[in-house]
Amino acid sequence: KSGMADDVKKILEDEGLPTYIFGGAEPNPTDKNVVAGVKAFKEQGCDSIISLGGGSSHDCAKAIGLIAANGGEIYDYEGIDISKNKMVPLMSINTTAGTASEITRFCIITDTRRKVKMAILDWRVTPQIAINDPVLMKGMPPRLTAATGMDALTHAIEAYVSSAANPLTDAAALQAINMIQKYLPKAVANGDYKMAYGQYLAGIAFNNASLGYVHAMAHQLGGFYNLPHGVCNAILLPYVCEFNLISNLNRFRDIARAMGEVIDGLSTNEAADKGINAIRRLSREVGIPQTLKELGVQPEDFELMAGNALKDACALTSPRKYTKDEVVELYRRAYEGDWVDSTL
Repeated sequence: KSGMADDVKKILEDEGLPTYIFGGAEPNPTDKNVVAGVKAFKEQGCDSIISLGGGSSHDCAKAIGLIAANGGEIYDYEGIDISKNKMVPLMSINTTAGTASEITRFCIITDTRRKVKMAILDWRVTPQIAINDPVLMKGMPPRLTAATGMDALTHAIEAYVSSAANPLTDAAALQAINMIQKYLPKAVANGDYKMAYGQYLAGIAFNNASLGYVHAMAHQLGGFYNLPHGVCNAILLPYVCEFNLISNLNRFRDIARAMGEVIDGLSTNEAADKGINAIRRLSREVGIPQTLKELGVQPEDFELMAGNALKDACALTSPRKYTKDEVVELYRRAYEGDWVDSTL
């Protein structure tokens, strides 16, 4: 509706490149969107793809390109590095400051039969070219800016505490956390451009260190209820961080410092707690709902979602091992807003 896709099409066709616009990538793209996209790709005689938008557009494009090059169905590629053939050329033009899908090997598609978000981690789905132009991000509604920004913060934090973290991902993750806590409120208020850098750095971090149970659990909420991914991450993040604390208190102390907290003279435990409180405070400042109950989530689904979360590829790099009962309890706490903190 913004006309941006038509503008890109005109630029291409002025250069002699016939172009077809596929507008079937829904928020939280589904297997059905992918089937429709592959059909359009073949019928139109396409040889490459440009994705324009946020994570939903990029992920749908990745899945279409994957099937176009490898055949089969998208379900065949759930997991890690399953494809055999190089994906068709993909250029991703980003319009949101959050998912970093434009630079990553992650592709998340909803399986409508199981009501599960499939995590496809495959280096072959990484776009060949990514364009992050902050001018294209300034037209986002504030609520979308807030949700995608909290998604980026989750990427950085989960990458920093991941079991696969290394000094290079640590540097990108800590810088991303610091930039996001500084500039996300400004971006929600007036579209500050530095969130484009923050989300990009977070993408570099988690593309190499992967994620954890915030994403593993949020994927189930998206699959069951078609909820905004960034909002689900934001609600779950402080609860999962609190549960993960004992895995590496020093890392959560570092997160507190990157979140702008003054931690001089505090014990490691006290500093780590301040970091988690800062995450919750930022979430509230930018207008994120604070409980899963507000999103219409049903407690009777917790058991099934918890079982699916344990199988999610993002769970593999969690800094702490989880049981099904522990995941159910985290869903319950996030549902009720079961958090007591007099400092907020």
